[in-house]
Formats: sequence, structure tokens, C-alpha cells
Amino acid sequence: MPPPPATTINAAPFRFPSAESTVLPDPSLFISPHLLSSPLPTNSFFQNFTLYNGDQPEYIHPYLIKLSPSSSSLSLSYPSRFSNPTFISQVFNPDLTVSCEIDNVQAHGQNGHLVSEFSDLGVNIVFPSSRLRFFLVRGSPFVTGFVEKGGNGVVVISTIHAVVSFSSNGAKTKYRVGLNNGQTWVVYSSSRISMRNDGLRIVSDGLFSGLIRVAVLPGSGDPKYEDVLDRFSSCYPVRGDAVFTKPFGLEYRWEKRGWGELLILAHPLHRRLLANDDGDYEVLDEFKYKSIDGDLVGVVGDVWKLKSEPVSVTWHSIKGVEEEAYSEIIGTLCRDVAALDSRSISTTSSYFYGKLIARAARLALIAEEVNYPDAIPKVRQFLRDTIQPWLDGSFVGNGFLYDGKWGGIITRQGSVDPGADFGFGLYNDHHYHLGYFLYAIAVLAKIDPSWGRKYRSQAYTLMADFMNLGKRGSSYYTRLRCFDLYKLHSWAGGLTEFADGRNQESTSEAVSAYYSGALMGLAYGDTHLVAMGSTLAALETQAAITWWHIREGEGMYEDDFSRENKVIGVLWANKRDSGLWFAPPDWRECRLGIQVLPVLPITEVLFPDASFTRDLVTWTLPSLSREGVGEGWKGFVYALEGIYDKESALQKIRSLKEFDDGNSLSNLLWWIHSRGDGENAWGRHCWFSHYCH
Repeated sequence: MPPPPATTINAAPFRFPSAESTVLPDPSLFISPHLLSSPLPTNSFFQNFTLYNGDQPEYIHPYLIKLSPSSSSLSLSYPSRFSNPTFISQVFNPDLTVSCEIDNVQAHGQNGHLVSEFSDLGVNIVFPSSRLRFFLVRGSPFVTGFVEKGGNGVVVISTIHAVVSFSSNGAKTKYRVGLNNGQTWVVYSSSRISMRNDGLRIVSDGLFSGLIRVAVLPGSGDPKYEDVLDRFSSCYPVRGDAVFTKPFGLEYRWEKRGWGELLILAHPLHRRLLANDDGDYEVLDEFKYKSIDGDLVGVVGDVWKLKSEPVSVTWHSIKGVEEEAYSEIIGTLCRDVAALDSRSISTTSSYFYGKLIARAARLALIAEEVNYPDAIPKVRQFLRDTIQPWLDGSFVGNGFLYDGKWGGIITRQGSVDPGADFGFGLYNDHHYHLGYFLYAIAVLAKIDPSWGRKYRSQAYTLMADFMNLGKRGSSYYTRLRCFDLYKLHSWAGGLTEFADGRNQESTSEAVSAYYSGALMGLAYGDTHLVAMGSTLAALETQAAITWWHIREGEGMYEDDFSRENKVIGVLWANKRDSGLWFAPPDWRECRLGIQVLPVLPITEVLFPDASFTRDLVTWTLPSLSREGVGEGWKGFVYALEGIYDKESALQKIRSLKEFDDGNSLSNLLWWIHSRGDGENAWGRHCWFSHYCH
């Protein structure tokens, strides 16, 4: 699925008025000048390296990596895990620190580090003062550094542990370092380097320029794993690109140097997606590194072909609504539509406003599905009145602006207040907020094509902010702002420094965002956008099932955590948390609800396993007896109950008096009455599935 043809998006795309943000960090501190003229990543796997002091760690599988601008060094940790029933985290200890000491530091420029290049799967870090460069590629068992020519210096490898063994091969191109924490590390060089052990430091006896590669031996230093590292020590990746080749097809293509074959580590979701294809690669099942994301297994090959199960994107439910339920739904629908009043909206928050307009858009599609077109005109007018001011800049109290510093859409409130709009002005939650807007726009463009044509440029601008696939420097937006092409799900942290890296709370809102982009493609007859949105929604869904949904005994997480939890609260790059940003761990109804809302046709693909869904609901139900539980959260619990017990869920939903601001009684009745029986139909009904494999 290559980038869209020029005709898909206007040659002169719409851009919102320019913003002068007072809250955004300065990207020039840690990003090379030649990169600053193009849009920059704002939710990337290396984001901490670009923020504040640039010294917080990032998890670049299988190592936690921390940069020290003051000492121009890189520390790597093969992290241990801490677990209890509330959270799991990987613990950073600077097991090894690599630096290059130059006599005259000032002669070689500034202290600190710069991001000199980045790709989908890697980032290059350079320390100008020592001319030491690192190629940090995700999944590489080696951390690869290069002392550039002209930067001849003394290579120093230090540790906080005691060195209990130290040996080299005869050529002085490989050193084996045993530490008193039980780890064994191997250091490779591209040419002879004489090194000595000074206790806590391993130092080269002379000046060196060339390649240095460092790797920890997995499996408690088993010699057979050392043989594997030896075999692949001469081939190193400098970048990695992820290419959407066709719907539900993704290829990893690494640029490599040296000689021999390339070894990269695959996480559990990679393994499942690789299993769908007979690619030109070799899986080393016994060569494993431990990770908070599950065992990382060695894969030999510089091209991977990942194939996801197809996901069908449709306006309405796949299995249809029971006709005998039409009258109940229509009666409720009339009341919900009659209550629509754009003048009564008091919020100026881009998030809550987005939920309100998406809720109204659902009513139009429900009306279509139950053959009640009389409800649609009022919904259409409501959507015009509420969406249009955000697109033409007339909305009072907030609005969309364009930030040229990092390259993206921010809000007027967010440009001066970092906490406004849940941090939208710092690029937090963009897919959530804009996903709701895209859903409402897609529906309005469907039921009012002339309006859709008039505002097409603005609609595509909102989509491109977080779904841009292109890498062209002329684009206004970075590539896939929120979506992580190695982990295969989104992040929502934005330009905020976190010790545990990026994070994401709601997977269902992320799936909804890409689903909404696909719906917009349907509304505009854009098959490329349909395919792109469908593919991202499918990958996000499978990642949610892999890492957010917890099945006891599966082995993904420690037993004490898995026994206590059925769903993650906030998933961090380096942590799994049972709490939410807005609720403690024991508010289980909120934890379930934030992984369900908004209830849409695609919600059922997030919960394909009725047995797991029953366990999740059973785990949650006791929380509903707690004083003060909101009726809106109960609605999401009952919605999931409807997957396996429609009648019980239906009675509970009918008794609800209030609903989440993005939900309605009409929507919950539609959901229950469209559950049907039998197999999950999403892949079976995918209209372009025969192109996918």
C-alpha cells in the first residue's frame, strides 16, 4: 500500500491558521538542524531523547537506553522486572556505559547529543564532541556505535557492577565481560582494539576509530547463544523502514552494512503476523531475550513480511439488527434525536466536543440501519452547526491551529495552556480527539455529499495530522504521528517527558480513530484511505488483544499481576499499570469502559473471544455496587455482557437513566439487538480481503 496518488489529497492542502505556542519545547536542542525544516515525530520511541535534558531512558528492544548529554555517553540496561498485583515495570540499571574520550573536547564542537537521522524502526544518535555515533535499531540484540574518522579517541566501557571475568579472542576484536550481577556481555569491534580492565572501567590502550558493538548474552550466558551472536556480529542495521505493501500487509526493510546476515528480535505479535507468510527468513526459536512485551525471538533476514487478518470497515453492524427490535430502537431514537441542540453545548474541549458530535453521528447511522430516515435531517443539521465552526475558524472559545515548530495541529487553548484539551497542544491524544471529529465528518459527508465536497480539504487535513503515510519533507505532518510501527499500536503521550516512555490508555479510542479514517475514505470514495484506516485498525486491535487484554496462565505477565487484573489501565513502553489517569485500580468499571468506548460496529472485533469477555465482565461486575459508580460506565459493562448474554444485558441497559457523553440509549439498544449468533464475521465480510494475501 504505497503512499496515495497525488489526486487523493489536494495538491495545495488546507492548513489551519498558524499558532505561536508558548508551551511547546524547542526541537532544535536535540535534533540536527537539517531535520528541522520537516515535520518531526511527537510520539516516537525515542521521544525522551529530544525533550528537556534529553536524559530519560527509552526502551529500544531489548535494552533500556539512556543518554548522558553532560558526559556524551550512552548507557544500556538489560532490564530486570519488578512485579506486584498493581503494576509491572522494568528496572533501569546502567549495566554498561559506552563513551569515547577525546583530549580536546572543544575542538570537536558541542557537548550533548543530537538526533541525526530517524526512520520507522531506528534512530541515529551522534555526540558531536567525541564524534561517537550510535545506530539504535529496534529489536537489534546489538547496540552499535561508531567512532568516526578524525574522532580518534579512547573507548571507555564502564559499569556499576564489578567485572568478575574479562577475556578476548586472539585478534582483539571480541571481548567477553562477566559482571557480578550474573550478566555476560560481549563487545565486538571492526578492527583490532587493545582493551584493559581497570575494575569498573574497560579502557582501550590506544586511540580507535571504527565500529563497536555490544550485546548481552541471553540465557544466563549459555555458550550456544554466544555462537549465535558471533555469527551475526559482522552485519549491522543503520535504519529500518515499514512499508504498507497492500491492505493488511506490512513489510519491514532494514538497511544493513557489513557482511553476512542480519539478526533482529521479534515480539509475540510479530511472530503471529510472520506466521501468515512463507517469507525469506529464519526463526531462531531458542534464541530469546526477556521483555515486558513477551519473549523476543531472533529472526534472520533483512525483509519481514507481516500479514494481519483482514478487518472489514462498514457503516452499519455486520450481522444486522433484529427486525422485531426496530420499534424499540426507533422510539428511543426519536427521543435522542429530538434532544439534539447545538446551542446547549457548553464544552469547548476538543475531546468532549468530539465525543458529542460523534454520538450524534451514530444516531444517523442507526436510523439508516432500522429504516427510519425521518430522523436523519435533524442530525444532519446538528452536525453542520457543530462541525463547521471548527473547520472554518468561527468556533468561540477554541479552535484548530497549525504549529510549524514540530509540524501539526494544536488547539487555541492548548497553545497557551499545557493542560488544556488533555495536553492536545503538546501533541497528546491526537488520534483520540481527531478520531471523533473524523467519525462525525465521515457520517455528515455520507448523508450530505455537497457539504462533504465543500469541506473535503479541511477533513483531509484533520486526518493527515495523525494518519499521514508519506515521508515527503513537503508534508505539513509527520508520518503516522501516534502509531508505532514496531509495536504495532499507538501511543498518546505527546511531547511530555516520562521516565517510562510513551503510554496509551484507551485502545478502543485508538481503533475507533483509524476506523473513522477508513469510513471517511468510504464517504469520499478513497480506496487508499479505506485500506490504510482498515489496516491500522486491524493492527491496533491485535495489539490490544495481545498486551492490554490479560488472560491468566497465558504467560505474558507475571502470575501475581495476571490473577488480579483482566485488562491494563495504562500501558507504558516500560511499565504496565492497573490504574488509570483518572481512576484508581479498583474502579474496574472505568478500566473496562475506557477499553470499550465508543461503542461502534468495530467494537466487536476488539472482543472476539466470548470466554475472555465473560471473564472480564465477571471480574468487573462487583465494582458496580460501589457507591458513586456512574451510570455511563455501567453501560459499557452491560454492552460487553451482551456479547454472551443478550437478555440479561438488555434488561440492565433498559434500566439505565444516564449515559456516557459519547453514548446513548439508542446506541446501546442497537448494539444489543445486532449481536446475532455464530462466528465473528469481520474477516469473512471484508470486501477486499481477496487482495490481502
